[in-house]
Amino acid sequence: MKRMKIGGMLLICLCASTWTQAQRKEIVEGNTEYEGGRYHNAETAYKKSVEKAPQQFTGSYNLGNALYRQNKFEEASQQYLNAAATNNVDELQSKAMYNMGNALLKNEKYAESIEAYKKSLRLNPKDEDARYNLSYAQKKLQQQQQQQNKDNKDNKDNKDNKDKKDQQKKDQQDKKDQEKQDQQKQDQQDQAKQDQKKEEQKKQQPKQPKLSKEEAERMLKALKNDEKDLQKEKAKKYQVNSNSIEKTGSFLLCFKLQFFPRDRRASAAFPAFKRSVIYVLVF
Repeated sequence: MKRMKIGGMLLICLCASTWTQAQRKEIVEGNTEYEGGRYHNAETAYKKSVEKAPQQFTGSYNLGNALYRQNKFEEASQQYLNAAATNNVDELQSKAMYNMGNALLKNEKYAESIEAYKKSLRLNPKDEDARYNLSYAQKKLQQQQQQQNKDNKDNKDNKDNKDKKDQQKKDQQDKKDQEKQDQQKQDQQDQAKQDQKKEEQKKQQPKQPKLSKEEAERMLKALKNDEKDLQKEKAKKYQVNSNSIEKTGSFLLCFKLQFFPRDRRASAAFPAFKRSVIYVLVF
């Protein structure tokens, strides 16, 4: 693409009969600063002219040029639009719309720049620069749309990948939680089985028979009777029959036998045995 051309004709004497000396001075001062490359100073001078005569094409158009040279494309496009609105001359309007298209193109507003170039060509169909820049803007718009589509697709893919990863992460966490719940349930079932087994073992153990009061008294009485019989048997062994005493010598010995029971139960059962017996033994 050839370098975009600003239709920067600096209008100095347009409608000179309606200008005051001060307005003409500000335009001339602005043009001098512009041609010297001092675009900020030119902007200041043109703004003064626009403030005093906002409906004058020259001030707005030249102010747009000064702003464009400072890469202030948004402000420049607005001044070109203002300039086109203040004049009915097709050639001047065409130049303003052409420069407006350039400012919008620089600002990457391709769709708007295309419309500006089309308006410029309708006013001046012979402007080949406008036609060339229109084609260039259309290609840039196509590239922009393709890039946007690619970015949208990439963003969608990235989002899909992120959603997929998030879902996988969620599935893994759900699986872990489910496994944990299953393990806890299994542990509870195992514990319940162990408790049930213990209960069954306790039930299988033989129970000690519970005696009634009457049965306990009968057993105690039987035990006492058995003890009495046992003590009687012991007493028979130690009893000396007087009929068995024999004289075996000239000495006479008095022997005292005393019976004491060996335990208290026997004493209670046989109080009659607790006495002294004297036998005379002859040797």
